[in-house]
Amino acid sequence: MAPPSEHPDAPANDLAEQSSSAGVDRAAPAPGADAAASGPGEPAAPASAEASPLSRQASSRPRGRVVALTGAASFLGRNLIGILEEDPGIARVVAIDIKPPDTGGSKLRLHSVDLTAPASEERVAEVLAAEQVDTLVHLCFLSSPTPATAWAHELESVGTMHLLHGARQASLRKLILWSQTILYGAHPTNPNFLTEKHPLRADPDERFFADKMAAEREFNAFGAKAKGTTVTILRTAPILGPTVQNYLTRYLARRLVMTMLGFDPLWQFIHEVDAIAAFKLAIDGDFPGTFNIVGDGVLPVSTIVRLAGRTPFPVLHSAAGPLVAALWAAHAAIAPPSFLRYLRYVCVADGEKAARVMGFRPVYTTREALLDYISAQRLRDVRLLQETPA
Repeated sequence: MAPPSEHPDAPANDLAEQSSSAGVDRAAPAPGADAAASGPGEPAAPASAEASPLSRQASSRPRGRVVALTGAASFLGRNLIGILEEDPGIARVVAIDIKPPDTGGSKLRLHSVDLTAPASEERVAEVLAAEQVDTLVHLCFLSSPTPATAWAHELESVGTMHLLHGARQASLRKLILWSQTILYGAHPTNPNFLTEKHPLRADPDERFFADKMAAEREFNAFGAKAKGTTVTILRTAPILGPTVQNYLTRYLARRLVMTMLGFDPLWQFIHEVDAIAAFKLAIDGDFPGTFNIVGDGVLPVSTIVRLAGRTPFPVLHSAAGPLVAALWAAHAAIAPPSFLRYLRYVCVADGEKAARVMGFRPVYTTREALLDYISAQRLRDVRLLQETPA
């Protein structure tokens, strides 16, 4: 499940779910996209236009909204594309990714752009202008940490800068960014529920956190200067469900689950269906600002491990750091030592603002999201046992 451009140190079975927007700089319309780009009775394009897909696309005025997504082959991207394809108010869906999402249909246009390359700024501006994009959804972020920190920095932090520089040259009506509530950081002084007014205090030395916080700063700076562009940041709680894959699902999929001796913090989740619904809500409406997207309720880690049917493996926090650091260096851990703080201290967010301003109401509670994941994981466990030779 790794993208074609996967870094040699990037963890397998993860990056395809996270992002695959780094690659060769070229554009390719999806199969059947030409039919969606031109109306009936439209005169044939001249030979020069046929040589340029972007010219052919720009010649047709869309009869509806045009939404572009980075990280289109990621979990959030491909599911959002599937929903947008079915929306009669959406004329075109523009995927900025080297890998075509498997949910694309006749509305999909694929443009392969390497966001880590300096030339990507001009390429992004060209695509956004030619496709007449009005809404850009930036999903090109890792859902799990990777030892390939330099590559991750180029993809997330530098890639976001390139994307926004290109967006400044286009007339966008809306920008939407995916962020995560774990960026608030796990601290003993945290309140029971963190609001959008609380600062982001995740470990700045951990690249997985630092790059995402830098992307938020870039988006906020863009929003402060851009006139007529709505900038929305959605901070999702850890996403859980039957089909999503990330560091959390791998943590709960293990028979022995590491916990911190003497600590039992509260966690919260957002079901994958509710996370996708929140992004669709942000696409459909205008909601400037930052919003926590979380499921109702919280659960202590001990209850989560018990409901998952796993065996807790309590470790002294003084010994856990060196142990996880060694395992992470050997590519045998699911996350670096900085994640151990979330096994000690609370980091849960308040979703009141999203409910009040956006009208977002999660269908699944934190407990229900966990149980839905557990049901699917038990089926996977059985299948693995059946497939394992005696």
